[in-house]
Amino acid sequence: MSDLATLFLHAAFVENMPLTFFLGLCTFIALSRRPASAVGLGVAMIAVLGVTVPLNHLIYAALLAPGALGWAGMPALDLSYLSLIAFIGVIAAVVQLLEMVLDRFFPAIYTAFGVFLPLLTVQCAILGGSLFMVERRYDLAESAVFGLGAGTGFAVAVIMLGAIRARLAYADLPDGLRGLGITFVIAGMMSLGFSAFAQMVAS
Repeated sequence: MSDLATLFLHAAFVENMPLTFFLGLCTFIALSRRPASAVGLGVAMIAVLGVTVPLNHLIYAALLAPGALGWAGMPALDLSYLSLIAFIGVIAAVVQLLEMVLDRFFPAIYTAFGVFLPLLTVQCAILGGSLFMVERRYDLAESAVFGLGAGTGFAVAVIMLGAIRARLAYADLPDGLRGLGITFVIAGMMSLGFSAFAQMVAS
């Protein structure tokens, strides 16, 4: 298996954003109540992570990294301290563009997101993808594959949780476990299941 394919599977399953790193749990829990909104969130995460991680890589490598401005005669200038602001700005722009597209062409999905769509701007899983990219020193191809893999892993997890919660609507649960109680239990069990992928890689 190629290195990029391995990176994709690793990002999607071994380092699953909500179930391994526990990033993005706010939208993960809130938008998994209905399968339709879970699918919408999953597609949005794939799109946003798939675009923002390589785009932020280009900005970081060309402008912000130490020595990146050597082409402009300023090889000693280090603007990496601006990375967080730049990454958030790029993410905000991409989310705003996605919001406009959904409002224009997919109003049902736009309505399902409600207030949570603008919150993708500060969704920690999306920002985490770009920060991991810098920390691990991925090149452009690896950044694109990692972003798509991380988004796919988030989509798989939230769609699975949405399907389980839809089925549990017909279950006879104790009063104390109804609603968020059983959701956190299921999310914890899913996290344990995904941790098996890490053990398979380590063995």
